[in-house]
Amino acid sequence: MGDPTPRNSQVSGAAPAAAQTGAMDINDVFRGGGRSVEFLDQINKASIVMLDGAGIVPHPVAGSIARGIAQVIAQERESPARRSADYLDYEPRLAAVVGPDASRLHTGRSRQDIASAIARMNLRDGLLRELEALATARDKLLAVAGRHTETIIPAYTHGVQAQPTTFAHYLLALAAAVGRQAERLQQAYGRINRSPLGAAALATSSFPLDRERLAVLLGFEGLVENAYDANHLAPVDSSLEVAGALAIAAIQLGQFAQDIHAQYAGPVPWFTLATGELTGVSSIMPQKRNPAALEQLRAQASIMLGEMQTVFLIAHNNRTGMFDYRSYDPVPCARPLQVFKLFQQVVEGIVVNEARALEEVKADYSTTTEIADALSQRADVPFRVGHHFASKLTDYGRGRGLKLQEIPYAEAARIYEAQTEQAFPLSETGFAEAISAEYMVFGRKGTGGPQPAEVNRMLSGERDKVTAEFAWLKARGDHLARAQAALDRAFAALARAHGALRLGGL
Repeated sequence: MGDPTPRNSQVSGAAPAAAQTGAMDINDVFRGGGRSVEFLDQINKASIVMLDGAGIVPHPVAGSIARGIAQVIAQERESPARRSADYLDYEPRLAAVVGPDASRLHTGRSRQDIASAIARMNLRDGLLRELEALATARDKLLAVAGRHTETIIPAYTHGVQAQPTTFAHYLLALAAAVGRQAERLQQAYGRINRSPLGAAALATSSFPLDRERLAVLLGFEGLVENAYDANHLAPVDSSLEVAGALAIAAIQLGQFAQDIHAQYAGPVPWFTLATGELTGVSSIMPQKRNPAALEQLRAQASIMLGEMQTVFLIAHNNRTGMFDYRSYDPVPCARPLQVFKLFQQVVEGIVVNEARALEEVKADYSTTTEIADALSQRADVPFRVGHHFASKLTDYGRGRGLKLQEIPYAEAARIYEAQTEQAFPLSETGFAEAISAEYMVFGRKGTGGPQPAEVNRMLSGERDKVTAEFAWLKARGDHLARAQAALDRAFAALARAHGALRLGGL
């Protein structure tokens, strides 16, 4: 036996040990994950700015709280100890700096709407990072496709060679699938980037909180309007929407890994990874080059799929408002980012042996479909008659150990005449043309086929979509950056105003 598991320390996308275990302290659900602590800081800043602007907290008190928030943030950033995003852990630290008035920060709020807001901020942050990783990988995929618009390869159905196509055509199919994942995640972003803050526990409060102001300060593009929905229903479908899209991505990337991995079963594959950091050498068999990156991509995609199903399972069969599905980081992005990075590395490491791929096509009978089409187009032979002839021709050649191109024209004509009692309507030159892979692949006429004109059209369209994805990402990033800058200015002004009052009092 060889190595029981591949050595993948060379693969930079391999999962860290902690990520592979998936272990999590149940208390982490209400303490952190993702950028939860940072987002709690932003929520607290926005809350005190809003409370001051709405006149709910007196201006001097609001200023004092703002300075206290800034002091706690500074203290915690200097501390090596892990910080908690649970407001019940946070408030005592603020009170130690500000005094009893610190609790005014929580006016009209609940841990419920804070948790819902942090969860949405983690989801949107993860979505932007995942979308950027997918767009980058897709861009690399299109670059490879652009180099193989005329590289003929075998394609398979039922695991059996079916018809030839081009490598670019195959990769463009994958690019289109990845593009649909991007569309799903973008659509999810629009529904997730809505603010639940101000909903309190489930029914708002008697304080006139300015929910719209909170939303703007935190970069949300609107509200989850119904306060009950904001905390008890919307958190479920928001998480499931993201998890569902990522689960589909995991399955499709696993299929891609399997497509390549199947090639390694043969002695001379036509589709492999470049030897180097993506592959490993067996500890006992010096000739073996184990495709470690592929095995990691498939394994990590499978683990990712399992983690996405966990999101569904913990929400299933629960009453609204239960603890189970209220994680601050409901769909962590670490695993998807790792999988998408591995995908990109694999794409960049693709090696295609063009001559071997064409040889594989010619070694089988995958162009016989074109015989039936040629008979129909050139001699008005009914398709099923041509199909029956091509099937008999296949049985004849395989039974004698011949490749399709090795069957004598005279024998092909004899088989046709015996079947139909008519002369074979294809000339020797026409028959040779019809059974060639080049004629079949490059002579396609339908939209979306492998012919160069269609491949180049689709390639251009996919590139335009990737450009649009990057533009979308930049627009969303700029929107959040502007909101953050506006929040920081308003918060700093409030803190400075309090500082000026204190100096005047001295």
